[in-house]
Amino acid sequence: MSLPSSPPRVAVIGGGPAGLMAAEVLGQAGITVTVYDQMPSLGRKFLMAGRGGLNLTHSEDFERFTQRYAEARPQLLPALKAFRPEDLRAWCEGLGQETFVGSSGRVFPKAFKASPLLRAWLARLGQLGVTFRLRHRWQGWDEEGYLVFSGPDGKTVQEKPDATVLALGGASWPRLGSDGTWTAALAGRGIGVSPLRPSNMGFVVPWSDVMRARFAGEPLKRIALTFDGMTVRGEAVVTTDGIEGGAVYALSARLRDAIERDGRATLLVDLRPDLSAEALAKRLDAPRKGQSASTFLRKAAGLSPVGIALLRESSAALPADAGDLARLIKAAPLTLTGVKSLERAISSAGGIAFDETDEHLMLRRLPGTFVAGEMLDWEAPTGGYLLQATFATGVAAARGVLSYLGIPDAALTRSPASATRQP
Repeated sequence: MSLPSSPPRVAVIGGGPAGLMAAEVLGQAGITVTVYDQMPSLGRKFLMAGRGGLNLTHSEDFERFTQRYAEARPQLLPALKAFRPEDLRAWCEGLGQETFVGSSGRVFPKAFKASPLLRAWLARLGQLGVTFRLRHRWQGWDEEGYLVFSGPDGKTVQEKPDATVLALGGASWPRLGSDGTWTAALAGRGIGVSPLRPSNMGFVVPWSDVMRARFAGEPLKRIALTFDGMTVRGEAVVTTDGIEGGAVYALSARLRDAIERDGRATLLVDLRPDLSAEALAKRLDAPRKGQSASTFLRKAAGLSPVGIALLRESSAALPADAGDLARLIKAAPLTLTGVKSLERAISSAGGIAFDETDEHLMLRRLPGTFVAGEMLDWEAPTGGYLLQATFATGVAAARGVLSYLGIPDAALTRSPASATRQP
């Protein structure tokens, strides 16, 4: 199919990483692209994610990397293969932002923050002729299939592009724009949408008054958490009403599902994962020499004050036997009674079922409408996995649009990195 005399027009709804990546791929192909976003500026959640250091992707073995997407791995694998972590790094460096691998294997831009990358990215999109319409809140479609927006002046704006990419995000951090209100418009068109749920979030723990007053905000460093046969090393943070942090987030999907099913979940905390129970018991078998329990645990077992406090929270009384005490330190049971709200979560689970899309991420019930990013029903732990899949599905959706519009295959077979690095 030959290209029409005038470039096709594509609407990208959502100005986060998935939408902007789709806009770039389409812009490189000569498409007339307009990005709509309800916020007064673009990439707000992207900037927030990079506030403590923008973790773009991860450097681990690709097969192991893809396993992080659990049940959604088969559906995401084609997009991840087409836009791999090395492609994302090349794209970033093509924008003048060099990357490096941290000690944990996570990949960051050398500038560490998201703002320099976003500025360079928006400048490139401007050079490609991409148009931005901010403060345009998408309302769905009218009876004739036109996209309907509420504009900045409150007036209704209607558009009927040749194709549409929906990249409206999930529902975490709603004040930044991704509030999940799009679910009603999709459900109204018969699209199957799983309920949006918190992911990579904290949990509620019924702490004692002492724990809340003295240790809220204190980090639990170099620990290991175990639940449902899965063990994760890392750190956590005690909050006034529970626990959160990287190690917790890695287990959050399993913990959330258990709490939704059973009303609670028991998380096992290893406060000294670097020592075996036998080695720890040997240390704890030493005479106390009049030391208080806290002093003894600090010196003999190397526990921090917050670790000792957590140990006391997990047991009515500390065992007198060295072996029993060692086993408690290695597997202190912590009862989680609730899940922190979606608004406070890092990301969200749920969304459009993959069965509703074809191999190009086009909605089967709405030909010409493609979806990308957190709108789709997948979740992953923090550590670069979230952004990698968001970028990759943005690329995949854009290439789906090109196929739908009949753009020659040559434009589809360029490597993703080269396609986005060109001026």
